Amino acid sequence: MPRPILRKLDQQVRTDNILSAVSQENMQQKQQAQQLDKMKLDRLLRKPRSRAYMDAMHRLDAGGHVHNQSKVNEIIDAIRNEFPDVEISGILLGCVAICYLGKPYEVHTLDITQGIIEHYKSGQTLPGGLEKARGIAMRGGYDFIEVYVDCCRAVSSNGAVSVIPC
Repeated sequence: MPRPILRKLDQQVRTDNILSAVSQENMQQKQQAQQLDKMKLDRLLRKPRSRAYMDAMHRLDAGGHVHNQSKVNEIIDAIRNEFPDVEISGILLGCVAICYLGKPYEVHTLDITQGIIEHYKSGQTLPGGLEKARGIAMRGGYDFIEVYVDCCRAVSSNGAVSVIPC
């Protein structure tokens, strides 16, 4: 009578091994799909920015936008229109650029999650992870810096994008 018990245990071990192998294969497929999605996203975010998008971003420096939420929403909509296939609010923290309003202001930001445009004085700390783009913006050479959770993307006046690890 011990034989049937051994067979049942042996069959259980085989079943467990098969299920484990299938589970590992499924996990590998999911990881590969995520890597492909990240590659597609990176490729999309490296594309040059459109003229409409660039124009919208240049309106950030107008001082009146700070107090006009509909103008802020128009700029955020331009960003969403630039990337219609991506839920940008989950990965884009905001944008930073040199502020041309004059002293004492140094940079201005657009906080995507809160929908706020703010102008910052020299020495004022930028919120929400945007500080890492201040140095890039202050060096010049770029119209603005898009700050993502994993990197910064510096955008030139012609719309070309440079990826800068943070």
